[in-house]
Amino acid sequence: MEAEIHKVPLHEIQDLRDLSLRENNFQFVHDKCHGAGWADTYLFSMANEPVGYGSVWGKDDRKARDTIFEFYLLRSYRKFANMIFPKFRIISGAGFMECQTNNKLQSEMVFAYTRNIYAEAILFEDGFQTGLSIPGTSFKKHADGNGPEYVLEQAGQIVASGGYVRNYNFPYIDMYYEVGEDYRRKGFGSLFTQELKKEAYRLKRVPAARCNVKNDASKATLLRAGMKVCGHMLIGELAL
Repeated sequence: MEAEIHKVPLHEIQDLRDLSLRENNFQFVHDKCHGAGWADTYLFSMANEPVGYGSVWGKDDRKARDTIFEFYLLRSYRKFANMIFPKFRIISGAGFMECQTNNKLQSEMVFAYTRNIYAEAILFEDGFQTGLSIPGTSFKKHADGNGPEYVLEQAGQIVASGGYVRNYNFPYIDMYYEVGEDYRRKGFGSLFTQELKKEAYRLKRVPAARCNVKNDASKATLLRAGMKVCGHMLIGELAL
């Protein structure tokens, strides 16, 4: 069977995309791209039946469409992946592909069809509850609506701050934090992250995080707060 690939509006592949997110059941880092209008979507069909979809965005320039970041096929059609993906790459004109390594199908395509692959970020999910504490500290919502959402104070001084970036697919939520320069390497970052995790669950969300692969300090902080590595963000150059 031949595959037909057509660029379509988001609503035409939304059901397939919802199925993909439910099947994978993890935080999708670039979920926001669709709502922000930063992506083009393509429908894959065989014998006039929808069998999957793909999405393309600009990895460095939001106006560009040079990077495949979603590729999904219904399970019964995945045996055709090596026929459909090359055709999608040509029609979309993409020169790069990125994927989360916890996405099995996309990872297979990256390793099969790209070169010069590198890891850009480490992805974290909640691993276990911690009981970290530092005497004299308090975690609270920040009163200043123009600043960070939450702060960690000690003796009346803000030692850490941060909150959430709501870029991920529901119910996942991306945590971020910053520790004051004078207070680093003292456990405040892990304590703050621990409390952000608790607050996320109170908000009926699932905490997640990421950091640059070279940021050893951030990685250590997240691991100490009970997060665990669940994947990496890979980027590769699509070979002709």
